[in-house]
Amino acid sequence: MASPGGAALLRHAAVAVLRTAAAAGKVSAGMAIHARMVRSTHFDVILHNHLISFYAKCGRLGLAHQVFDAMPSRNPVSGNLLMSGYASSGRHRDALALLRAADFSLNEYVLSTAVSATAHVRSYDMGRQCHGHAIKSGLSEHHYVCNAVLHMYCQCAHVEDAVKVFENVSGFNAFAFNSMINGFLDKGKFDASVSIVRSMVGEVEQWDHVSYVAVLGHCASTKELLLGLQVHAQALKRRLELNVYVGSALVDMYGKCDCAYDAHSAFEVLPEKNVVSWTAVMTAYTQNELFEEALQLFLDLEMEEVRPNEFTYAVALNSCAGLAALKNGNALSASAMKTGHWGALSVSNALINMYSKSGSIQDARRVFLSMPCRDVVSWNSIIIGYAHHGLAREAMCVFHDMLVAEESPSYVTFVGVLSACAQLGLVDEGLYYLNIMMKEMGIKPGKEHYTCMVGLLCRAGRPDEAEQFILSNYIGTDVVAWKSLLGSCQIYKNYGLGHRVAEQILQLKPSDVGTYVLLSNMYAKANRWDGVVKVRKLMRERGVRKEPGVSWIQVGSEVHVFTSEDKNHQWINQITRKLKELIDQIKVIGYVPNFGVVLHDVEDEQKEEHLMYHSEKMALAFGLIHSPKGATIRIMKNLRICDDCHVAIKLISLVTARRIVVRDTVRFHCIEDGVCSCDDYWSLARYSSALSFPSAQVYLAAAATTPEAAPVKEQDLVLDAGATGKVGSRTIRELIKLRFPSTCRRPEQGEGVFQRVGQLELGEGSSTAGPRQGRTSLGVAAVWLWPHAQL
Repeated sequence: MASPGGAALLRHAAVAVLRTAAAAGKVSAGMAIHARMVRSTHFDVILHNHLISFYAKCGRLGLAHQVFDAMPSRNPVSGNLLMSGYASSGRHRDALALLRAADFSLNEYVLSTAVSATAHVRSYDMGRQCHGHAIKSGLSEHHYVCNAVLHMYCQCAHVEDAVKVFENVSGFNAFAFNSMINGFLDKGKFDASVSIVRSMVGEVEQWDHVSYVAVLGHCASTKELLLGLQVHAQALKRRLELNVYVGSALVDMYGKCDCAYDAHSAFEVLPEKNVVSWTAVMTAYTQNELFEEALQLFLDLEMEEVRPNEFTYAVALNSCAGLAALKNGNALSASAMKTGHWGALSVSNALINMYSKSGSIQDARRVFLSMPCRDVVSWNSIIIGYAHHGLAREAMCVFHDMLVAEESPSYVTFVGVLSACAQLGLVDEGLYYLNIMMKEMGIKPGKEHYTCMVGLLCRAGRPDEAEQFILSNYIGTDVVAWKSLLGSCQIYKNYGLGHRVAEQILQLKPSDVGTYVLLSNMYAKANRWDGVVKVRKLMRERGVRKEPGVSWIQVGSEVHVFTSEDKNHQWINQITRKLKELIDQIKVIGYVPNFGVVLHDVEDEQKEEHLMYHSEKMALAFGLIHSPKGATIRIMKNLRICDDCHVAIKLISLVTARRIVVRDTVRFHCIEDGVCSCDDYWSLARYSSALSFPSAQVYLAAAATTPEAAPVKEQDLVLDAGATGKVGSRTIRELIKLRFPSTCRRPEQGEGVFQRVGQLELGEGSSTAGPRQGRTSLGVAAVWLWPHAQL
């Protein structure tokens, strides 16, 4: 038998070996010591505790629990060691299960471990029970317990309880302040977090890196750049800006304060960059609309052999959405699938956003339907995607599906829903959602919702009501709402109200280029050229310059940019020939240049040339030249597409049998077989569309209608499909049937009295009402009109 002194030496030696084996991860060495201890007569609670600690540190929690169960007697350290082992391995529920069956006393360390576990599993009830036990046992004011309780209440979204603890206990350390700041930020209570930050500055001398991260998070959320700069200065003094966590927080703070290049500077000084810091700087660029730089950083990340996570892919995909770069987005989608991140919720949401903003709403819908679980962002993304593509009915259907799925709509959801109502002209439904449903959901309407309602009233032809709505809902300072009304005044030729609205906008925002342009347009359309001169003079005096129309198209891996009336492009000769060819083809089926959109007092021939060289037409011609037959053409434009280009591109889609997607500043125009997804929203062609009738004769007849008169409807027409010949790649018969599949027939006897509009010869070259000498005949189409249609 070993002497007491020898037993003590053996115990110290065993403990030293166990610690060394745990540090080295040598399980076999520790198990050998365990075997010797079992045979020892001095196998007491201390050695048992060291064995539990050894197995827990080596990740062998099953063996640790076996040692715990075999102990003849236990102390608080025994329970704390096993609970800490479970917590370190993320098995917080197992730690709490051990607490429920505890036959050992609970000290401050056990309680703090238990409360931390309840915070991780968001078990508010269990956390309150632990807090109550701490109060009864007199341990509630111990620093470990207080910090854990504060953290638990904040994590469980019960910041009010955390405030009560914080106010009733003094002497908190940095950890407690960190918990309170993060708790308030998570709840969006920025004013409360400000007071905590001020208290922390006065009461806590030594901040750890977590403190800097918490305070910088507050600066990022509230966009307090000055405080962020001061915190950065303190971090520099203590050399903490090189810490990867503090550095990443600095990058995030500068990015959210609109200082993207400062964010990149903070990123560059980091000696070690992990995926979090890379994602943070990419996010900073994306939030500041520097999408190309963000995508370049993604490439740099891969060159540095840093593996992107799901959040990195989400940021990169959102950058592609900002550029409408569908090919890059598809490449990222494939990469995410290969690395196993494609199914992550954040990646799926970003994919829906990318496809929606790149003009591929079908792919967005495919991703949405493939998601095993969806959150409110998923529903919002697809609803707003449909709305931006002019698919208002589909947006409303998805909204109803969202309600059926018991997903609570958010503030953003109703922006999409009201946008859809505006496109459909559903005034009563829009007012119901705004005034009743949002109130029932506890969502306070914001200026975005009111602006959508203004657009809805304007769309319904009620501009005076729209003006009263703006004034009565205190959004008179919202330039977007006034501009929506101004656009309506131009559509409905309400120039008196339009001038008054323009003056209101220019008082609020004297440098708003769009308002000057719309005001000039109204003068031009009224042949008030003196007013046009006056507006342009005012623009010169105020230093306001109209942004030139720019369109761009991606062909292969290159993006080609076109500016309106730019005749210095390297492909200008081929583009001009293609444009002339296309315009000749669409004139055959009724295209008449809309000189009303040319805001220059020049001859008609010059106006027609101005129209031909609009940037979107040049981009389209280039795309047709350089893309394979049948490929979809995608064009981006920096301004709203004009009425003439809208009609021309619809006709070009007919004669070329192409799907053409144009993204302007307002929405997508997905054009196929002569039909646009926007349903001619806000277009004058809504009342006089050449596409409604495959002949110049009927086009001119329809153009005679006004918004006040009932326009000719598709069901009012009966066409004779006996015409032969081809226009572009389509036959006359195909063109008629594409537009009127159900009415492409001669009138039958007994159907009523028809008025024959005329028999129009379709020929090559310019097409106007009546035959023209010297044209090659392509066929004859008889056009009949129902008696009740008004002309």
